[in-house]
Amino acid sequence: MKKENKVKLFLVDDDAVFLKALEIEFLYEGDFDVETYPTGELCVKNLNKKPDVIILDYHLDGIDKSAMNGLTTLDQIKKIDSSIPIIMLSSQDQIDIAVQCIHHDAFDYVVKSETAFVRLRKLLTTLFLYKRMKKELNWYMERM
Repeated sequence: MKKENKVKLFLVDDDAVFLKALEIEFLYEGDFDVETYPTGELCVKNLNKKPDVIILDYHLDGIDKSAMNGLTTLDQIKKIDSSIPIIMLSSQDQIDIAVQCIHHDAFDYVVKSETAFVRLRKLLTTLFLYKRMKKELNWYMERM
């Protein structure tokens, strides 16, 4: 598959082991161009690379206690480009955190677990199907 056909995916997580495991899973799939970032600040600095989707950890202060957390990073990204879909990822299995992320315009919220990659892969499939349908609908609406 040509690189230009690949989905540009940003993975942002301060847990180096989990980040590497996720990166390997997506690279193994073959249809992703993956970039990884240990902080929200680095992710925001690289938005000019135009990611198609961002998977963002809720807590990002494992390395640097003064680093932006995931929610602040989400807000910063949405200010710069509100069209980038962001899936929040966290070890926090609390409904109020998930709801908070959705209120901040996250596409979805996934709990880190053994099945997180499978859930993320299904979400990405759904996300791109939704985007394609929306694009087709807009095309038809413009011609009416």
